[in-house]
Amino acid sequence: MLAKELTVGEVSDRSGVPASTLRYYDREGLIHSRRTSGNQRRYTRDTLRRVAFIRASQRVGIPLADIRDALGLLPEGRTPTEEDWAQVSEQWHSELTRRIGLLMRLQNKLTDCIGCGCLSLERCALVNPCDVLGGAGPGAGGLQI
Repeated sequence: MLAKELTVGEVSDRSGVPASTLRYYDREGLIHSRRTSGNQRRYTRDTLRRVAFIRASQRVGIPLADIRDALGLLPEGRTPTEEDWAQVSEQWHSELTRRIGLLMRLQNKLTDCIGCGCLSLERCALVNPCDVLGGAGPGAGGLQI
């Protein structure tokens, strides 16, 4: 006998993730369901672990595309294990370190900006760091802090 499948409402209740988000994850290929003859979604129990994996990854700032890639490495229907998480988190470590550095620089510049209160496009370290955009000429440009 096959294990009982879960409805989208049951997965939502047990995971704390809204049903609309689960349907989005399904459309994006992060989780998988089968359709009943009445066109209702049914999920296997491993979906709960996959959803937990997705949410934990999102909490540390991993984009859904990277999460999808990581889950794509697992055989279909297999629950991510502690070892899987350790391997993926090791791969994401350098990216998270880079983001933390970026956020710390932003935090320092934000504090400076709040101190001056200007938000001047000519001299604000937050809006126009080191006036790097001034040298590019007039018009909108891509700002990266």
